Amino acid sequence: MKLGWRALLQTLLSLSILQARPQSRAQDDKPLPELQDFLKGVRSHLHSDRLLLNQYTYTEKDVVRALDKKGKIQSSHELVCEIYPSLEEGLTYRRLMSKDGKSTSTKDLDKQDKAHDKKVRDHQKDLEREGTNERARRQAREAEEKRKENESIDEAFQLYEIRMAGREILDERAAIALTFDPRPGYKPRTKDGKTLVKFAGKAWFSEQDHELIRMEVKLLDDFSLGWGLLLRLNKGATAVIERRKINDEIWLPTGLRFTGSGRFLLLKGLNLNFTSQYSDFKKFTVETSVQFKVGKIP
Repeated sequence: MKLGWRALLQTLLSLSILQARPQSRAQDDKPLPELQDFLKGVRSHLHSDRLLLNQYTYTEKDVVRALDKKGKIQSSHELVCEIYPSLEEGLTYRRLMSKDGKSTSTKDLDKQDKAHDKKVRDHQKDLEREGTNERARRQAREAEEKRKENESIDEAFQLYEIRMAGREILDERAAIALTFDPRPGYKPRTKDGKTLVKFAGKAWFSEQDHELIRMEVKLLDDFSLGWGLLLRLNKGATAVIERRKINDEIWLPTGLRFTGSGRFLLLKGLNLNFTSQYSDFKKFTVETSVQFKVGKIP
């Protein structure tokens, strides 16, 4: 992982491992699927949501609340951004639309748009100057990232003891609930595995197409990044991830919630409640990418 607690949540999201409404009688009577067969279907659908999100623009609303020791809100900050995705590192455009309820001015939107447009053009020029060797190295890096992702997902099935907890109805869909706990004594091989082994939780997958609907995870031990200098999360932190089928065609993340305490950059202890909501998904096209243009770079 590259950055702090947000990167931790995004990693959990990329690996993809509403409260449940009571089961109907008909669902109670239906036999549960065989665990190993169901897990095979789940594995075939596990992947990073990064590639899927790259096909859509969407709105992201982030709310960060600082809490006192009793859980009372001390401060709250809200950011709303339009997201224009890119698979190229650093080129995803987070267009800030409002901060703490105050809309971004037209002048500032124009400034953001010009800065992003310049970044994209500079990147395109770099690609045009890219030689055969540089292109081959870039493609090799991309292939290596994909290999590592698959390796981490495969290890998740090895490091966790997975049990079937039953059938529930989530978002009007029949879902199979699975619990996952680290196997005692398991020694992770991958970098992501060394993080995942610190978590346990429960996940609900659509019985029809094996897609993740909801996942709840809990930190079983203190977690640190950068030897604790960058970030330290205390045992007991929790995260909830939610996904929905958009336009009845594709499953995408729609919500993320984190609650926990710790320390960031050696500053005073933090006690946070963080939520992200994703909405207004639109198919991403070249036309979509230029709709935000307010001005042009001279």
